[in-house]
Amino acid sequence: MAANEKKGSKIIAQNKKAFHDYFVDEKYEAGIALFGTEVKSLRAGAVNLKDSYCHIEGGEIFAVGMHISPYEQGNIFNRDPLREKKLLMHKREIMKLQGLISRDGYTLIPLSLYFSGSHVKVEIGLCRGKKLYDKRDAAARKQADRDIERFSKSRDRD
Repeated sequence: MAANEKKGSKIIAQNKKAFHDYFVDEKYEAGIALFGTEVKSLRAGAVNLKDSYCHIEGGEIFAVGMHISPYEQGNIFNRDPLREKKLLMHKREIMKLQGLISRDGYTLIPLSLYFSGSHVKVEIGLCRGKKLYDKRDAAARKQADRDIERFSKSRDRD
C-alpha cells in the first residue's frame, strides 16, 4: 500500500525527482530513528528528500542526504541536518534488499516521509536508473495524457 492510502497517515514530504530519474520496481516501508527536535522539525515540514539515497552497512540500513532542518526553538539538542539516519526494518528484509541492490543498476531511494499515527515512516523504493531516452518518453507520454484530458474536458462542455 502507498503511504497516502493508509488510514491515519499524513504525508510530510515526497521525492518527486526519484520518479523522474528512476524506475521504481518495489516499495518498502521502514521506520526511522530520529531525535525529538528532528520530529518537531518534521511536523513543521522542514525536510528535503531530493538527493537522498539509502545504503546497507553491517546489516543495518541508513538514509544518506536526507536534510531535516534544525528546529528553530531547539538549542544544544539540534543535530546535524545531513547526518545519516538509521532506518528500522527486520533483519531478513534488510538481507533481501542487500541481495537485490548487489545486482547492477539497483539502488534504494527514499520516496516519501509520512506520519503513521505518532510514528514517522519512510517509504523506500528499489529503483533502477532511467536513461535520457526513458525520461523523454515518460515526458512525452505525460504530455499526451494531459492533451487527451484537456480535449475531453473541452468536448464535454460543447
